[in-house]
Amino acid sequence: MSIVEPGAAELLRNRHFVGLLSYRILAMLSYQIVAVTVGWHIYELTRDPLSLGLIGLAEVVPYIGFALFAGYAVDHLPRRKLGMAACLGLLATTLMLAGVAAGVIPAGIGGAGTLTIYLAISLNGVVRAFLGPVYVALFARVLSRDQFARGAGIGSVVMQTGLVVGPALGGALVGWSGKTTAYLVSAGFALAAALVVISLKIPDPPPPEQRAPVLRSIGEGLRFVLNQPVVLGAQALDMFSVLFGGAVALLPAFINEVLHEGPEALGILRAAPAAGAVLVGAWLARHPPGRHAGRLLLFAVAGFGLCIIGFAMSRLFWVSALMLMLSGAFDGISVVVRSTILQLATPDHMRGRVASINGIFIGSSNELGAFESGVAARLMGLVPSIVFGGCMTLLVVATTARAVPSLRRLDLRDLQ
Repeated sequence: MSIVEPGAAELLRNRHFVGLLSYRILAMLSYQIVAVTVGWHIYELTRDPLSLGLIGLAEVVPYIGFALFAGYAVDHLPRRKLGMAACLGLLATTLMLAGVAAGVIPAGIGGAGTLTIYLAISLNGVVRAFLGPVYVALFARVLSRDQFARGAGIGSVVMQTGLVVGPALGGALVGWSGKTTAYLVSAGFALAAALVVISLKIPDPPPPEQRAPVLRSIGEGLRFVLNQPVVLGAQALDMFSVLFGGAVALLPAFINEVLHEGPEALGILRAAPAAGAVLVGAWLARHPPGRHAGRLLLFAVAGFGLCIIGFAMSRLFWVSALMLMLSGAFDGISVVVRSTILQLATPDHMRGRVASINGIFIGSSNELGAFESGVAARLMGLVPSIVFGGCMTLLVVATTARAVPSLRRLDLRDLQ
C-alpha cells in the first residue's frame, strides 16, 4: 500500500509545491547543522550551561526586532527575492562561523572569548525573521484552500525530516570532521536554498492599490491576530509550552554530565524529536485533522510536557532518545493543527504580517526557552530545571483550555 493517499500524491505532483518544499528543507538543513555545531562550539569554549541559553537570547532579540518588518516586506515586496536574500544572509553568517572555527577570524575580543560567535548568531536571527513568512506566503499561492490541511501535513514531514537529518548530520560532521567542515556543509545548503527559491515560478499577488504606512500596516496585522481568539490561543499555547519545555537547548550539558556521551550522541538526540514528528506528519498527511482539532491540539501539548518530564528522569541514552522522539510526535501534531489554523484563518494580503507575528510567538519561544532553560539550570540544577519546564507546560495547557473555550471546541471545517 502506498504511504500517501491520492490527495497527498496530487500535491506531490505539483512542481511549485515540491520546489517550495525543497527550499524549506535546504534552509532547514543549513540552520540545523549550525544549531548543533554552534552549541557544541560554545560549550567547548565555556563549559557553562548558561552559555547555551545565551545562544537563544543572542538570536531571539534581533529576530523579534526584525520580525514584524519582515512580515510587512513579505506582503509588499517580491517574495522569492526576499527568500533568496535571506538564504544568502544565512550563507554569510555560516561562513563567518567557519572562519572562527578555522582560526581565521578571532572568536572574541579581549575577555569576551565568544563574542564573534554570538554576533554571528545574532545576524542569523535577523535572517531567520524572513525565512518563515516567505514560506507561509508562497504556500498559499501554490495550493487551494481545501488542500491546506493536507499540505500542512506534508510540509510538517519535510520540516521534521530536516530536523532529523540536520542535527544528525551536524553531530556526525563535528565528531568525524570537525566544526569547520560542519559549518562549510551548512553554507552549501544555504546557497542551494537560495538558488531553489529564486528559480520558483510562483507569481506574487497584485500589489495593493494604496500602500499603507509601515507601522499602520503592522498594526493591522497585530489587530487581526488579537481579534481571532482561536489563532491567538493556538499561538500562545505553543509559545509558552515551548518556552518552558525547551530541554533541547540543554542537551550538550545533559549529554556530558548525565549521559556521559560525545557529539555524535548530541546529533542523535537533537534529531530524535523530529523523527517522531516525521512519523506523525506522514500519518496526518493521509488523515488531516478536522473534527475535534482543538482538543487534539491540547492533548498533544500535554503529551509533550509529560515526555519532557520523562526525559529529565532518564539516565539511559536509549530512554532519553525515546522520550524526545515521543515529544516530537506530540509536537508534530501541534505543528500541523496550528499551521492549518493559521493558513485557513488568514487573508492572503496579510499572510506575511500574520506569519511574522506567529514567528514571534512560536519561533522566538525556542530561543527564549533556551535562555529560560539555561537560567533555570543555573538556579535549580540541570535535571530539576527540565522537570520544572515539563510541569509548567502542563499548567499552560490547563490554563489555555479554560481561557479559550473556542479553541477547545474547534472544528477545522468551520474555518474553510
